[in-house]
Amino acid sequence: MRALPGRRTRIVSVLDVGTTKITCLIAKLKPRADSEVLPNRTHQVEVVGIGYQRSRGIKSGVVVDLEAAEKSIRYCVDAAERMAGLTIESLIVSVTAGRLKSLRGHAERQVDGEAVSAGDVKRVLNGAARAPIDRGRLLLHSVPFDMALDGEGNLENPVGMVGRVLGADVHLLSAEETPLRNLEAAINRAQLVVEAFVATPFASGLATLVDDEAEMGSACIDMGGGSTTIGIFQNGRFVYADSVALGGHHITMDLARGLSIRPEHAERLKVMHGSAMSEMLEDSDTIEVAPLGDEEADAPINVARSLVARIIRPRVEETFELIRDRLAASGLGHVIGKRVVLTGGASQLAGLQGAARSVMQRNVRLGRPLGVAGLSTANKSPAFATSVGLLIYPQVSTMEHFAEGFSAADMVFDERTPVGRVGNWFRRSF
Repeated sequence: MRALPGRRTRIVSVLDVGTTKITCLIAKLKPRADSEVLPNRTHQVEVVGIGYQRSRGIKSGVVVDLEAAEKSIRYCVDAAERMAGLTIESLIVSVTAGRLKSLRGHAERQVDGEAVSAGDVKRVLNGAARAPIDRGRLLLHSVPFDMALDGEGNLENPVGMVGRVLGADVHLLSAEETPLRNLEAAINRAQLVVEAFVATPFASGLATLVDDEAEMGSACIDMGGGSTTIGIFQNGRFVYADSVALGGHHITMDLARGLSIRPEHAERLKVMHGSAMSEMLEDSDTIEVAPLGDEEADAPINVARSLVARIIRPRVEETFELIRDRLAASGLGHVIGKRVVLTGGASQLAGLQGAARSVMQRNVRLGRPLGVAGLSTANKSPAFATSVGLLIYPQVSTMEHFAEGFSAADMVFDERTPVGRVGNWFRRSF
């Protein structure tokens, strides 16, 4: 990811690839005045182009039909380009597929009672970021989340401090290589280049968590069509991610099978009349729906809204039970406390927050994208949280630290030794 220019406006384009829809946003990122800079907000974001298209050839973020996926991406980007009045060449792309896996890297370095130098910090972060990743996986993010000096942690910048042992912890998030390569191939076929891949839970958290929530520790749960992702933030940093292979599309298919109706009718029924709280509805409250089969020959049937809710509720409970178990398995349940933010298109189902509170026994609020201008009211819904988070990501990408390859050009010698001083003199002079 290229660093944002400090003094001039830059055009940024993003692509959120989901199971039900593909969204493209084009925005101007304008530098804020020094007095207006906020955490993770060095630039003002103004959306100038929006395009969205029904997702075809993609299931749960995985490309299953390259040609269909290419067309959906091309049409989506074309709509955003026409609205913005410009042509884009590269995109920041969301990643949900690939079985996201979090790993913690740790490294320590002896500084022997001397003042910590920038070189010490760089070397210990390189060591922590070199934690081994399974074969066939690609590293998406490498986020330092803690530095310690002689066991005292939560240091923002230890340079200049005196101690004996400098330690660093880094959150490494990887994904399977094959789904990413196929998604990149579909984008490349549309004559576009991937500038960066960003994990969906990271982007959603950037868009929906307020500063206090990110600092104190919170979980952001993004409920999409084909899957639900979990992102945990602590001290303003992204420290853990996971995913569950259940989403809004599974609820739709439950309704389609349970009521013997077409999936598109089931989706409309879910959006317009669905609820996760069956005890709040009366059996006498009915809805007219078209049965599966020859619609002209078969008369519409009446379905009680309470029956619809009773079909929806078990899938919702199953999803939140899995999320609850994943949060417990992360070992960070104490970090997030009672703070959970729900976002994503499927999170807008009526009664979902109440069901989440009941199953997870935590405070739950609905998260909408924050701090972006140029979006209509309809586009400020939770369904666009990931897209907005992708626009925010360039402002925080500099906090990531990827291990550098060793070479003579970037070797930094220890200035505290005679050999180190001579080595650095040679590096600077030649």
